[in-house]
Amino acid sequence: MLRILVAVDGSELALDAVRHALMLMRRGGLQATLVLGHVQEEATLLELATRGADMVATASVEAANDLMASAIALVDAAGVPYETEIALGSVAATLSDMAERCGCDAMIIGARGLGGLRGALLGSVSQALVHQATMPVTVVKHADPLEIDEGEDEDDAEDTAS
Repeated sequence: MLRILVAVDGSELALDAVRHALMLMRRGGLQATLVLGHVQEEATLLELATRGADMVATASVEAANDLMASAIALVDAAGVPYETEIALGSVAATLSDMAERCGCDAMIIGARGLGGLRGALLGSVSQALVHQATMPVTVVKHADPLEIDEGEDEDDAEDTAS
């Protein structure tokens, strides 16, 4: 059975990636186990010095579980087999390593869809992951509310503005 890593960080973008994976399984008949992967940034020296390593580790795991809860709820509701993975480090590199370590065949990640200069200036985890990964990566672009509204008639738009 295929194993697909889905990057999850608690954002709506990540939920887009989860929904895409579920759609492939439901409509496409894809048989797979999803690996919901979350990466936390490593603690700073100040955090470790003032709070202690055990407290920081506990807080990190709790935060990860909270951020993964909505994705887990979607997958549970769909009745799809899944596992969760939590790791610390640089997001793109750590997700790539996680996928290999977990024996995944592909990855799915959500993205803002900025691309070009804006994406390069702001940095893009999805772009970095595409370059670093040794397996196929599907990037799911988030639908911009303005793009959705463009399909409306001008009359409809005027009615809503009144």
